[in-house]
Amino acid sequence: MKNYFAIATLVGVLLSSCVSQQKYTELESLQQNTKSLLDSATIKLNTCNEEKEASDARLASLQDRVNFLQANNQDLINNIGNLTTLSQKGAENLEKSLESMKEKDIKIQSMQDAVTRKDSVTLALVTSLKGVLGSISDDDIEINVEKGVVYVSISDKLLFRSGSYTVTQRAKAVLGKVAKVVNDKPELEFMVEGHTDNVPIKIDGIEDNWELSVKRAVSVVRILQNDFNVSPERMTASGKSFYMPLTDNDTAAGRAKNRRTRIVVLPKLDQFYDLIEQGMEQASK
Repeated sequence: MKNYFAIATLVGVLLSSCVSQQKYTELESLQQNTKSLLDSATIKLNTCNEEKEASDARLASLQDRVNFLQANNQDLINNIGNLTTLSQKGAENLEKSLESMKEKDIKIQSMQDAVTRKDSVTLALVTSLKGVLGSISDDDIEINVEKGVVYVSISDKLLFRSGSYTVTQRAKAVLGKVAKVVNDKPELEFMVEGHTDNVPIKIDGIEDNWELSVKRAVSVVRILQNDFNVSPERMTASGKSFYMPLTDNDTAAGRAKNRRTRIVVLPKLDQFYDLIEQGMEQASK
């Protein structure tokens, strides 16, 4: 009986030992599977974390680019607005410049037209004077034009006796022809200049060549006014003495050439400016 019990106990122990070993093996296998799953999950989690960090970095980079593009776009919008303003101002300035250039062109054209008309008047005057005085010796009458001004020089021997300021009868006929031309052109003004040589004057009642030159110019002006009805408002008498010679006074021929009376004819300046203004008004219409 005891042997049987011992055997039964031994068999039970052996059976129990077999069962425990099998569970251990199963548990160990389960633990290995669980560890494998955990390792796999850990690896996947780490991978996900790395991908998330990379995605966050890309997102941050994209957000920076979006912010940059938005700021740049706003700058472009502002610049476009500034360019639009500048373009408008530029167009206005260009328009003003064109208007100014047009006004200047009108002024220049008006001045050219006025000068052309003035030159036409001058040419007609010279032609008329040469026509009426052409029969007189060239030594006694000289007509020329300098810078748009007409000069008529009449020699001393034709106008006056030596040392005198009384106009001769022959000279009155010459002055009558000059008066006819200037009376036909009332828009013109003129100056009568008396010129002498440098020989000191020795005549009672005349102090020096200044006074002689002035008296001779005044005598011519009075003849034109009183005998030929030339308006006195158009005339000026001027004495130059011997300070504007045509040549030197060293010879008798030179002194004779310097003794002269010169009529300087020129258009009225206010009428010349009127021509310019009229031209500008007509051009601007």
